[in-house]
Amino acid sequence: MSSEITLKVAEARSRDVGRSIVRIPVRIMRKLGIEPGDYVEIVGRKSAYAQVWPAYPEDEDKDVIRMDGIIRQNAGVGIGDTVKVRKAVLKSAQRVVLAPTEPVRVDPEYLKKQILLGKPVARGQAIDVPFYGGAIRFVVVQVQPGPAAYVSIDTEVTVREEPVKETELSIPRVTWEDIGDLEDAKQKIRELVELPLRHPELFKHLGIEPPKGILLIGPPGTGKTLLAKAVANEANAYFVAINGPEIMSKYYGESEARLREIFEEAKKNAPAIIFIDEIDAIAPKREEVTGEVEKRVVAQLLTLMDGLQERGQVIVIGATNRPDAIDPALRRPGRFDREIHIPMPDKRARREILAVHTRNMPLCTKADVESGICAPGDEVDLDKIAEMTHGYTGADLAALAKEAAMAALRKAMNKGIINIEQDVIPQEVLNKLKVGMSDFLEAMKYVHPTVLREVIIEVPEVHWDDIGGYDTIKQELREIVEWPMKYKHYFDELGVEPPKGILLFGPPGVGKTLFAKAVATESGANFIAVRGPELLSKWVGESEKAIREIFKKARMAAPCVIFFDEIDSIAPARGSRLGDSGVTDRMVNQLLAEMDGIGTLKNVVVMAATNRPDILDPALLRPGRFDRIIYVPPPDLKARIEILKVHTRKIKLGDDVNLEELAKKTEGYTGADLAALVREAAMLALRETIKEKTPKAKPVSWKHFEEALKRIPPSLTPEDIRRYEEMAKRIKRAVVGL
Repeated sequence: MSSEITLKVAEARSRDVGRSIVRIPVRIMRKLGIEPGDYVEIVGRKSAYAQVWPAYPEDEDKDVIRMDGIIRQNAGVGIGDTVKVRKAVLKSAQRVVLAPTEPVRVDPEYLKKQILLGKPVARGQAIDVPFYGGAIRFVVVQVQPGPAAYVSIDTEVTVREEPVKETELSIPRVTWEDIGDLEDAKQKIRELVELPLRHPELFKHLGIEPPKGILLIGPPGTGKTLLAKAVANEANAYFVAINGPEIMSKYYGESEARLREIFEEAKKNAPAIIFIDEIDAIAPKREEVTGEVEKRVVAQLLTLMDGLQERGQVIVIGATNRPDAIDPALRRPGRFDREIHIPMPDKRARREILAVHTRNMPLCTKADVESGICAPGDEVDLDKIAEMTHGYTGADLAALAKEAAMAALRKAMNKGIINIEQDVIPQEVLNKLKVGMSDFLEAMKYVHPTVLREVIIEVPEVHWDDIGGYDTIKQELREIVEWPMKYKHYFDELGVEPPKGILLFGPPGVGKTLFAKAVATESGANFIAVRGPELLSKWVGESEKAIREIFKKARMAAPCVIFFDEIDSIAPARGSRLGDSGVTDRMVNQLLAEMDGIGTLKNVVVMAATNRPDILDPALLRPGRFDRIIYVPPPDLKARIEILKVHTRKIKLGDDVNLEELAKKTEGYTGADLAALVREAAMLALRETIKEKTPKAKPVSWKHFEEALKRIPPSLTPEDIRRYEEMAKRIKRAVVGL
């Protein structure tokens, strides 16, 4: 049996953060003679204490110790360092004194029973305590008997009123565990930043220059600034943040002087990290800006990053969501050596991010449902929320968690569980305040994906059963839109590319737009509705730019459905419009390139509706662009019965009304005509009720429908239907080669 073992430090999983536990392999626990729940001393540059738990199965054959950022700080180590681990025999603490890092009122008994019970404490140790969705940091000022002990039910816990200054502690607030997922980005940043700052001798031995700069590129809210903060904290480096507009000055030469001062300050305090947020604001393309100040600032930044003077152990990290707006001279080795793309989080990453943001949140569990604290079915399933939040960034998910907590608080106040007039809300009342699944669903109504905020519209909830008949078309739409999302693994296994586009065409009023609304509601994908004429602009190039922006947003928010209503207004056959500026021709070219050009269109489905497919550009109607061209015919007898059932669902009908008989009389009526027919019959019944002043509304009887049939004729003549059927045959022949 060994007295101590050397292990490599790895980051903790999100579920273990703040619990004062470390995880080591069972075989090493046997060597040290310790059981799960025992206390261990971790010796790095300083000593820290924690409870030990068995490692995860994938770590069992590795010599690693997983610990969170607080324990790493207490031990004075970073990820990848080695520590000595030995068994610690701790006594029960008689007295523990804590001091907060900011003014706060907290019950010492709550701290003892809910947070510290059974946990090891040592003088100078930091402890994070969950507080209103965030965490307050406390420092252990005194432990009797010292230097370390564990908190038992008999321990006297005292909280000092005056806070300790956090600057004196030099304990960072952002650690790697505070960033959900982004494993690739974390790994690259550790290699490029932590390694040169911690071990410059490695690079000296290899005879290479360490990287000088990293550019973080990604959509807003994906965690670029958070990564920079975490790396500065974990590398124990001096950190300087530059917010672009702050260094700009109206006086000649002052902006450049400020930049020089920042680099000089960083050099004096090396190893240091200079972080430039929104770097496109201070380093735009010189040929595109008219102001001399911006050009001089860019030139100064270029010389500071890779000029004649050495800059020593100073690494520059830039962050932007507009890499194309940055001066190209910055995007070369020697200045920004590496560009790290921070992607939109996928389902697994969203689950990790939600776990981070709900770490200190009292979520409803099965036990809470059984005990009656939460309503039945209200237990929180983070996997389900991750599946529903397509296109959400890390910042969106953080906002969603906050909004869900606020929804739970509002509900508790409305029910009278919480009385905000009280000076201090009792702990037993706080214990009843839980965040449930219904609160997250409520929050999703208000928190939308950032990338879609400009184009998002409220789509009325239309479900498949709100559309009468048309079972074949419904099934086809399910296969094209829902299946690639729900059964992605089957598509991957078979090597099948899901269809990219669907074109719905048919006479006006048959329900083409209604199908799009149902797809938006039922698929769970993000939905962008484009009303064709809105894209047209009087400025050359703006219309094509609008199409590019729509597809760019859809790619970022994938899986996503783009719906073009009345697509014939923006994509007529090229060369057919004489006399205009050729804008529609250019828009068609842009649309063709976006749908099936060199750039990939992954997890984005394009839906379009038109009643004039004959004037559309033929290049759109080929596989690879609109793969499926679906003719939506006027409803047949069976479909008309179903449509009438849908529209009379909430209407008080008389006993003499026979919907099948009515459907037979409505040959040539579209879905919109049938809706108008039912509405007219109901209005006739309402007129009679008001005229006769009966106490109750009269039901809609057969005579009302007969009168409505005289007033509402069918929109389509047999010639119209024949013309559309011939058009459907012609288009199918052109597309499928029938």
